[in-house]
Amino acid sequence: MSSTSKLTSVLDIHGLEIKLPPWSDRPNAVNKVSLNVSSGEILCIVGESGSGKSMLGKALMGLLPKPHVHVSSGQIHFEGQNITDLDENEWRQLRGHRIAMIFQEPMTALSPLMRIGQQIEEVMLVHTNMTANERHARTMQLLNDVHLPDPDRVYASYPHQLSGGQRQRVVIAMALALEPKLIIADEPTTALDVTTQAQILHLIKELQKKHGTAVLFITHDFGVVAEIADRVAVMQGGELVEIGSAQQVLNAPTTAYSRQLIDAVPSLSPRVVQKNANSDSTLLNVTSVSKTYTGQRSWFSRGTKGVMAVNNVSLTLPKQGSLAIVGESGSGKSTLARCIIGLEKNESGAIELENQVINGLTRRALRPIRQKIQMIFQDPFSSLNPRQKVGDIISLGPMIQGVSRDEAWTQARELLRRVGLRAEAADRYPHEFSGGQRQRIGIARALAVKPKLIVADEPVSALDVSVQKQVLELLDELREEMGLSLLFITHDLRVAATVCENILIMSKGQVVEQGTTEDVFARPSHPYTQSLLAAIPGQAWSRSMSMNA
Repeated sequence: MSSTSKLTSVLDIHGLEIKLPPWSDRPNAVNKVSLNVSSGEILCIVGESGSGKSMLGKALMGLLPKPHVHVSSGQIHFEGQNITDLDENEWRQLRGHRIAMIFQEPMTALSPLMRIGQQIEEVMLVHTNMTANERHARTMQLLNDVHLPDPDRVYASYPHQLSGGQRQRVVIAMALALEPKLIIADEPTTALDVTTQAQILHLIKELQKKHGTAVLFITHDFGVVAEIADRVAVMQGGELVEIGSAQQVLNAPTTAYSRQLIDAVPSLSPRVVQKNANSDSTLLNVTSVSKTYTGQRSWFSRGTKGVMAVNNVSLTLPKQGSLAIVGESGSGKSTLARCIIGLEKNESGAIELENQVINGLTRRALRPIRQKIQMIFQDPFSSLNPRQKVGDIISLGPMIQGVSRDEAWTQARELLRRVGLRAEAADRYPHEFSGGQRQRIGIARALAVKPKLIVADEPVSALDVSVQKQVLELLDELREEMGLSLLFITHDLRVAATVCENILIMSKGQVVEQGTTEDVFARPSHPYTQSLLAAIPGQAWSRSMSMNA
């Protein structure tokens, strides 16, 4: 976009303050923020969790959780109208009609009890006088516009019958139903696979150009910013710390915080294999492992239909080595990890740890094996017992192995220090920590029994980019310090390149490519690997940053 000054301003925010309850960690969620968005423009608001970016988006839709959180001063003007203090009826007329929102998690934005066609048509039913035939025709047009395959099937489907990417396209179709002047997209691609993310970003940009819509895109991913933004606003602690063109903010940020966020974006330069004394010694050997999930019998079906999640997979991991298993949702990577750790039983093939076959063992026989192999889960909050203190959570493993409670607690406090937390954290509960801190607790728990292999299943996918960098650096330090081997499950090729020397690509339960990360990135041989690499957002910007570093 050559200039935003020639365009009509759709949204103008002046000195906006959003008050938080007295018990919060700061007075305002948003503090004296002023910005504008013009028609046909994509403004990306970037910041970490707690920066106030999502609260700002909710204020623009009248969705703040009043009365505890509310606009205390400043004004929001939409198409020249002051919408700061609208009542609920006035907001209802505005939402969906002239301002629409694309939410981060489509399953929470869609009703599980209504078919997709009904949910899209409901927007038109509330705001227009269209006939049933006109609503149906417009809905089918929208499903085609967002490039959904077989629109007739999608129209008659329930949300659970669609994939995550398809559900997000439906939410975009709903947002576009009445061609609003402003669309607020709140982290709409965070939970999506890299190829689906690329499709959604391309779709938003395509539709924005087609309809001349103003888009306020909320994200913490500078790769996404580089892909779609015309201008960028950076928020920290509720305040706007920088705003400018995408080129200026991405390539010459004026604040230390913007530079910190940009520096935290994982590099596309792959990690090089480091030889060590144990490089030729195999720790983990997986041979021809398969796992099928069998469908449930029902009154209406005679047989069961199985899904082969892992199909004849083999891999090796040397001592003190690292291997990234990369693939999209449904590729079988997490199922393979659960088979290796013993949380799932594979029906064929062998899993050997230090030349000992560990699959098919009883729980009693597996107990000494679990001391050698531990798992870090994707969501630390759901994997930590909310009723136990952190010290009890970390010390449980050693105590099962025969360590006394006092000694296990002493070790737990030391581990907390090693993962960057205070020893006093042992006396607190998981809900008292941030997401990044909880993931550090999960790492401490995994290290408590002094394992030889860590299996990390998407351990940083839910974290802010700067926290993600800290956790990855911590894993790197601990690997070096403790001589650990790492099996790292991810769908993010940037993370895979940063963490692991070797990489294995999975698709539909099968291995399609494997080798050193350096070789696979430089010379991908399989079309699926090529598509994953091509879908990484902001590649040209990332390479230019690497060259200038």
